Amino acid sequence: MDIFTKGLWIITVSWFIISMKRDKNRTLKSMKKSKNMMGNMLGQIIGILFLIGLILTLIPPEMIKEYLGSSNTLIATIVSALIGTITLIPAFVAFPLIGSIVDMGASIVPSVAFLTTLTMVGIVTFNLESREFGRRFAIARNGISFVFAILIALAMGVIL
Repeated sequence: MDIFTKGLWIITVSWFIISMKRDKNRTLKSMKKSKNMMGNMLGQIIGILFLIGLILTLIPPEMIKEYLGSSNTLIATIVSALIGTITLIPAFVAFPLIGSIVDMGASIVPSVAFLTTLTMVGIVTFNLESREFGRRFAIARNGISFVFAILIALAMGVIL
């Protein structure tokens, strides 16, 4: 465990102890509520993880390396970004997925493009967003987010 993780554990345990001392009943009630929330999401999370495992099993690592690693980086980045815009995966599942894809030989730039569009652009949720905030706003936000996702991916390619 690195120093950052140890620090987070120390902070978390410290705040938990402070919370228990201040109001034990309220702390335990919030712990039960969060346990129930996690229990409700657990089936969906396991389903998504199995689906990702199945996809990674069906797509050979050589294909990932060929199309996302050694091929034209610009085209791979744009295709990855487009796939990310239409995919709806929770971010906490996407990070390990991207780690696996990079371990299989994918380049950083397309991987970051996929991840950033996955979390910033929402074609799947576009109808809801346009209904709540207006069509012009939804188009502008998704368009700007897509452009910035590509810029972030390119910047990460330079940095890393």
